[in-house]
Amino acid sequence: MQAFYADNFVLPLPPGHRFPMGKYQRLRDRVASELPQVRLAQAPAASDGELALVHTPAYIEAISHGTLPASAQREIGFPWSPAMAERARRSAGATVAAARVALGLGEHHKPEGVAANMAGGTHHAYAHKGGGFCVFNDAAVSARLMQAEWARIDRQPLRVAVIDLDVHQGNGTASIFGKDTSVFTLSLHGQKNFPFRKEASDLDVDLPDGCTDAAYLQALEHALDELDRRFEPGLVFYLAGADPHEGDRLGRLSLSFDGLEARDRRVFDWAWQRRIPLAFSMAGGYGVNLEDTVQVQMNTYRVALEYWQRWSL
Repeated sequence: MQAFYADNFVLPLPPGHRFPMGKYQRLRDRVASELPQVRLAQAPAASDGELALVHTPAYIEAISHGTLPASAQREIGFPWSPAMAERARRSAGATVAAARVALGLGEHHKPEGVAANMAGGTHHAYAHKGGGFCVFNDAAVSARLMQAEWARIDRQPLRVAVIDLDVHQGNGTASIFGKDTSVFTLSLHGQKNFPFRKEASDLDVDLPDGCTDAAYLQALEHALDELDRRFEPGLVFYLAGADPHEGDRLGRLSLSFDGLEARDRRVFDWAWQRRIPLAFSMAGGYGVNLEDTVQVQMNTYRVALEYWQRWSL
């Protein structure tokens, strides 16, 4: 299975900053040592043209040259630096690369069914602005680009589903695709959690604080049934957030490791049953113990490998 990383482009953060930047390197180190079947590659940088499929030219230029107003930088939550701009491009490029591998649009032209971005899931980024530690919207950029590339080889348009299981609603993604009937946005998230002003996804499922495994998995099952009833995708982007975990500082839900692994298994199984290629990203994770976040992500990779192996048979 192919996974793309960009953790070597380190975003310099001030002391005490609450974003756990170190989780990406820890995840790559563990995947490299424990899961040799995962082929690791450095993520390419998304180009201006690729980003402009979603984002406004003025916003892309402001991120590239550091001319974003201070208020817009505060909304993102990261101070601007050349490394911040480069990392944002690589995070988007990683999901683009993973989607190409999953679909078979890469250099080998063989669909692998499952591929990964070791970061990504930047679903709070709108077309014209960022927010909530998200600069460019990697799933949105990748969805639009894959639709364009698919159109060159197939007369049928590529329909895309975004299954967003980060604990926070994917407001930027919902806004970008609000009038696009070729993309279905599904978000399961904490009702009272950030963002406090939510956008309308095609399907939103609000969960109460303290939601546990059984209630969450039942809600997910109903949501996937509804997705199946209303839409037939040819590609899935899965945001496998670790932040619904009971030990997350920002999550407010109470899922166990086993519950999150069951969540992952259900999503991968749903896509496999329908033979839909799937590109996944790690999205949020802010564990009080950062190793808990990394463990949730490792479990996601182990499940993903099982389904990648089915595709490779």
